[in-house]
Amino acid sequence: MITPTTSLSRYLGAAALATAVLATAACGGSEASTEESPTTAMAIDEERCDTNREAGTVTYITGYYFQASVSQLEVFAAEKLGFFDAVCLDVEVQAGVGDIMANSQLVSAGTAHFTPLANEGEVVQANENDHEIVGLATYGHVPIASLLTKPDIEDLKDLEGKTLGRPGMLGAPLEAMLLAADVDLEAVEQVETGYDPSILPRDQVQALAAFRSNEPNQLDAMGEEYTEWLPEDFGVVGSFGVMGANSEWAAENPTVVEDFLRAIGKAFEHCQENGQECVEQAATFDETGEYDVEHNLKVWESESELVRASTPDDSSPGYIDLSLTEAETANLVENGVLDEVPDLEPLFEPHYLESVYVAGNITWPAEDE
Repeated sequence: MITPTTSLSRYLGAAALATAVLATAACGGSEASTEESPTTAMAIDEERCDTNREAGTVTYITGYYFQASVSQLEVFAAEKLGFFDAVCLDVEVQAGVGDIMANSQLVSAGTAHFTPLANEGEVVQANENDHEIVGLATYGHVPIASLLTKPDIEDLKDLEGKTLGRPGMLGAPLEAMLLAADVDLEAVEQVETGYDPSILPRDQVQALAAFRSNEPNQLDAMGEEYTEWLPEDFGVVGSFGVMGANSEWAAENPTVVEDFLRAIGKAFEHCQENGQECVEQAATFDETGEYDVEHNLKVWESESELVRASTPDDSSPGYIDLSLTEAETANLVENGVLDEVPDLEPLFEPHYLESVYVAGNITWPAEDE
């Protein structure tokens, strides 16, 4: 999931904000830190290695700076742990500033090759905007969005006549949840807010659109009480942590795509057991000195646990289920975001991921010999 976890001024420092927005930082492992990547044994054969090297520099643009989200942290870790080197990939990490559709346009234009998207619906929306991007893996199979209310809200219909704060547009899963709860949305005043959850306990709003890996952790740290409402409890389908790529480029470079997913899959396994280490590695990409390791570790722990809980035992992390995708896209149609559910098969390519997993486990050829 990609969403700001702190205000930009806190994350970057006020003086760095304008510079960061105008020019994203290109950070390979050696550029982001003086530390050398560990030496990792070659994981593929020479012929495949040569094929991957011929593809040149592979550019990954983050969703939001160097936040420790699923579909971001494992990329940073794969670079730092030498897993990209082991599959002969020269990966350049560039910092995005939170504009997912702008990132998908860069990927569509071939300026970048991989980027995370917040959910599968955004893959569909990007293609509706003529961005040629394909979904390769979906790590979370529940909505990442949640709605926070003051404790005295005992039924979502109690929000009628009250104020709901949201950082942008109200997300489709939250709108679908409110409609499922028979809430009259016209009777709820919606106001655009930032990412400061303290407006809820201060009673500036009575409900707050949130991301369950972010604002709840912040309110817990403040010692504030709240009620969290989850879309899936109302039958709403959703997703988060989607890895996307340029569809034409992916078809032309299948081994690069497979081995990129192989490397980040191995890093994902490592970071599940070594979250602190991986988040500290992510911090070395951030040159501002403002990186909040403690908060980002909570982001990673929350999201990686959601991935684990929403992945069936017989499936691989990142699996794609188009029946769930169709249900999620139907929410967008019902909410007026899309006119109809398009043909989804061309927009998602699970075969790349399936080629690097066996029985739910990532394959690492050097270890299998």
